Amino acid sequence: MNADLPIAIVGLGYVGLPLALHFADAGLKVIGLDLDPAKIERLNRGESYILHLPTERVARAVNSGNLEASADFSRIRECQAVLICVPTPLKGSAESDREPDLSHVLNTGTALAPHLHPGILVVLESTTYPGTTDGDLRCVLEKGSGLEAGVDFHLAYSPEREDPGNPASDVARIPKVVGGYTPACRDRALALYGRVVKTLVPVADCRVAEAVKLTENIFRAVNIAMVNELKVVYASMGIDIWEVIAAAATKPFGFMPFYPGPGLGGHCIPIDPFYLTWKAREFGQETRFIQLAGEINTAMPQYVVNQVRAALATRGKTLTGSRILLLGLAYKPDVDDDRESPGYVLWRLLEEADASVEYHDPHIPLVRPSREHRHFAGRASVELTAEVIEGFDAVLVVTRHGAVDYPLVAQSAALIIDTRNAFAGIPVPAHLYFKA
Repeated sequence: MNADLPIAIVGLGYVGLPLALHFADAGLKVIGLDLDPAKIERLNRGESYILHLPTERVARAVNSGNLEASADFSRIRECQAVLICVPTPLKGSAESDREPDLSHVLNTGTALAPHLHPGILVVLESTTYPGTTDGDLRCVLEKGSGLEAGVDFHLAYSPEREDPGNPASDVARIPKVVGGYTPACRDRALALYGRVVKTLVPVADCRVAEAVKLTENIFRAVNIAMVNELKVVYASMGIDIWEVIAAAATKPFGFMPFYPGPGLGGHCIPIDPFYLTWKAREFGQETRFIQLAGEINTAMPQYVVNQVRAALATRGKTLTGSRILLLGLAYKPDVDDDRESPGYVLWRLLEEADASVEYHDPHIPLVRPSREHRHFAGRASVELTAEVIEGFDAVLVVTRHGAVDYPLVAQSAALIIDTRNAFAGIPVPAHLYFKA
């Protein structure tokens, strides 16, 4: 296969676009494929639609001729490789019916298959359960192309390791795990990623690589559940969990700090553990530890609402009829990504208790349509001024954005409920400040 041929990246979101830019910056030609005409149009104009990816960088890649966006999947015929970076959500919301939704992966495979050619490399980067790449995806690709994986074309899995908003998250410096359907498939994928990534981590096969990604995210989910549980326990004893973690983190061995919050957010941590839970049942296994962590984390929004109710009671108010300002709606600091944000769960629970709720987020000026929270679409972020803040009965900190004027909030808010320790070091009257 000609190493100078373009590569295709399917899915130009928070994983696919950074990856496309990185390959383009390294001098490879990239065809970005997506079904969203708005993304294609903006990219081909050299514009970014993701906060932490500067428009200047996108424009440079487009103007150099190394990056173009398209909805035409037949362009894969021009390419040496195609990397799949599409969502892997869950089908249900209740714990009992949370099953993996591979429709995006399999529909992509169906769209790719007629355009595959001998020697091409196909790599899945989306997080999923072991067996997806060499099982579900392989069958779709072989059926639609008439080609055999490992013989006519190469097939591999290499999990994304994006950390949006983290300036230290550089594709070139983050070790890249790669597993192939066959050793030859793995070697072909290693050769491609080796052109842009400094450290490669080859593993036995696709299933090991898929398990690596799940293990990484389950590790975070379980440890966050632990500190969330400790938060509740220590709060009942009058102990500040944030001070405990800060002191414990001074130990130079045997401890890694994780921090509590109002619930899990993002496309990975709240979802990925359930992929393994679902797949484990096929092998007669239970994931009790993972399921318990899920129960603790999903209970956090209700715990926070109860703390809001208790804080209002100290001011002689009830949640019913109170005006609550959510401070931050993105799932993590300094990004515009609101997928699976606990802010939406808090918003719903507060409104169900007949509170009036608005939000301020400097990075999400308008709530975009989504499958999970359709009824919030179109609501706009309020301006953060002293006059606006004074009009609310309480401010609930959901996300600790660096762009928020916390001293202004401290001076203007009638009541503050802080789930992120955002006011550390900022003077706030003790009777007006509560942690949750």
